[in-house]
Amino acid sequence: MILALAGGVGGAKLANGLAQVLKPDQLMIVVNTGDDFRRMGLHISPDLDTVMYNLAGLNNKETGWGLAAETWRFMAALERLGGPTWFKLGDGDLATHVERTRLLSAGQTLSDVTDALRARFDIAHKIVPMSDNAVATIVRSKSRWHSFQEYFVALKCEPEVLEIKFDGIEFARPSPAFLAALESEELQGIIICPSNPFVSIAPILAVPGVLSLIQSRNVPVVAVSPIVDGQALKGPALKMLKEMSLEPNAIGIARHYWQLIDGLVLDQVDSHLVRDLDTYKISIALDDTVMKNHEDQKRVASVALALVSELRAKQ
Repeated sequence: MILALAGGVGGAKLANGLAQVLKPDQLMIVVNTGDDFRRMGLHISPDLDTVMYNLAGLNNKETGWGLAAETWRFMAALERLGGPTWFKLGDGDLATHVERTRLLSAGQTLSDVTDALRARFDIAHKIVPMSDNAVATIVRSKSRWHSFQEYFVALKCEPEVLEIKFDGIEFARPSPAFLAALESEELQGIIICPSNPFVSIAPILAVPGVLSLIQSRNVPVVAVSPIVDGQALKGPALKMLKEMSLEPNAIGIARHYWQLIDGLVLDQVDSHLVRDLDTYKISIALDDTVMKNHEDQKRVASVALALVSELRAKQ
C-alpha cells in the first residue's frame, strides 16, 4: 500500500495519477483539512472536495478546483439580497456542502462522511481526512491573524506571511484509517504530493503522532516538488518559501522536508539543482512534472512510484 499526502490542486492531480496506476487496495489518499471552515452554516472541506472531484472526473479543468460546467444562480441570488459573496459557492458544489453538513449534524464523523461521498461519486480509491477533529490553519501578517480562507480568497494571498499556526492541532488525532495505514505492515511507501508544503502538507504532519510514526517506519518517503523552474504552478507556495527564508526553488522544498524525505522528484528543467541537493543526502528523480492532463498525471505518479521502489530495493 502507498500512502499519499495531498492538498490543493497539485496534490489532487498527482492523487488522480496515482489512482490511475494503483489498484484501490494499493492506495490511500490522506487529505489536509486545515482549510476546512464553516460558511453560511455549512461545513466546507475545500481540499477533500478538490481531491474527490478530480478522482471522479468532475473537476473544472481550467481552475483545477470546483466542478465542471458549474452554475452560479445561488451566488447571484445571494448578491441581489446583499449577502456576502467573497467566497464563491457553485450550485453543484453547494449540494456537496449541504449533504456533508447534514451527515455531520446527524452525528457522523468526517471520515464517515468522506467515505459516503466518495462512494456516491463512484470513486473506488480510499480518500480520508487527516483527522476527524477540527483544525484551522491561521496566518499572521503584519497587521493581524487571518483565517486561511480570508488570506487565500478574500486577500488573494497578498499579505506577507510572518507565521502559520494550526488552531486546535494539539487536540487532533489522526483519522482512524490514516492511523491504521501508518501502522500497517502493508505500507510500502509514502508520497508527498506537489502541494503547498506550509498549508497543505504541514497540517497533516502536525497532527500529534503522525510525524513520529512516519519516522519510525522503515518505508521510503518521496516528495514531488511543487516548484518548477522557480515558479509555483498553483497558489502561493513560491511566495511562502521566500517569506519563510527558504530558497525559492526545489532546494527550498528539500530543505523544508529535510530529515523526513528519502527522495525528491524534480522537473527536468531543474536538473542544474541536483548537485546542490547532494547536501541533503536524498535520491533524485527527474521528469516533466507539469501535469496538464491525465497522461501527465499518470506519468508523474509512475516516476514517484519508481523512486519509492528504487529506495525500497536499497534498504
